[in-house]
Amino acid sequence: MKRILSFLLLCVAGLTATAARVDTVTVATTNLETPMTVLVVVPDNAAPDQHFPVVYVLHGAYGNYADWLSHQPRIKDMADRYGMIIVHPDGRDTWYLDSPVNPKIKMETFIIEDLIPYIDNNYPTLPDRSKRAITGLSMGGHGALYLAFRHPDIFGSAGSMSGGVDIRPFPKNWGLPGLLGDIENHPQNWENASVINHVKDITPGQINIYFDCGVDDFFAQVNENLHRALLDAGIPHDYVSRPGAHTWEYWNNSILHHLLFFSEAFNK
Repeated sequence: MKRILSFLLLCVAGLTATAARVDTVTVATTNLETPMTVLVVVPDNAAPDQHFPVVYVLHGAYGNYADWLSHQPRIKDMADRYGMIIVHPDGRDTWYLDSPVNPKIKMETFIIEDLIPYIDNNYPTLPDRSKRAITGLSMGGHGALYLAFRHPDIFGSAGSMSGGVDIRPFPKNWGLPGLLGDIENHPQNWENASVINHVKDITPGQINIYFDCGVDDFFAQVNENLHRALLDAGIPHDYVSRPGAHTWEYWNNSILHHLLFFSEAFNK
């Protein structure tokens, strides 16, 4: 019995020793009204000179930087298992855009010019597009593909979970008129902000793409439309439509598939 207890204690100690570290950092910026709070999950089982790929994971509307880890703590285990740094910024209900009607909201610029350089300068990253991915849920799914399609020189892999990949059918929702102006008077802003209209900005094989949506989700049709647009453009991608709605139960499972997909892409 003593030997069994000793073995179990060693196993628990081993699990504790390899638990990922979670840092809460503040990133200074002139692109937003206030500095950004960010959670950074760092593998804790690394050699001193080891460097890691990075996955940026974005939350949805009305959420914050702590959403993902509070709902799915297994993200820390995945960081260790796959050997990746996982970054959770605060989207502030911006849809991860630079607002064309509010100059104080420049979230796209913040992520590209402030956040990514900060992470690469302060953490042991592999600072190359082939080792950098981005994904997110709902508003964050829109943000992830929007940023990746507009900046394929920055992101080599991208995903979306239940993403609002075409916002034009939802002209009154989620504070979007405050970001883009009303759709009647500013239609081009809505065209420019919809992910589906940026398929033309990428080339086949340029980005490793994985996105999914539940069949009972109110974003199911716009995700099907994006899938068709990518097929028509000849752009390889993985698209999954499976049972589920716009819920944390769905996303808690989905993120595990995304991190595996990115791990495979990093190891190509």
